[in-house]
Amino acid sequence: VQLQASGGGLVQPGGSLRLSCAASGNIASINGMAWYRQAPGKQREEVAAIMRGGSTNYVDSVKGRFTISRDIAKGTVYLQMNSLRPDDTAVYYCTVDTLSYGDPPVAARYWGQGTQVTVSS
Repeated sequence: VQLQASGGGLVQPGGSLRLSCAASGNIASINGMAWYRQAPGKQREEVAAIMRGGSTNYVDSVKGRFTISRDIAKGTVYLQMNSLRPDDTAVYYCTVDTLSYGDPPVAARYWGQGTQVTVSS
């Protein structure tokens, strides 16, 4: 399974970006999908997650500003980021929890390569 993330970049405070992450490969089904971020000198944190049934979770610092969504048919997860702040600057990583084809099927979490988001004037 491979994940291809895109959409990062440099944006001014108050601006918006939309991250995308497409999964491909031996995927029979997708369970959870999520975005993490890691800022310099800080631990990686989960920013947003969307569960198999569609429920979502957000870290408090992004509630009301970020929205996670998905297109199951395309195996893609998105993160719409609005009202960006300098403290949102980080490398953002997507994760996908999958179940493979095969007997027995294998459950695994895969990570994307990371995309840099920089919020600065």
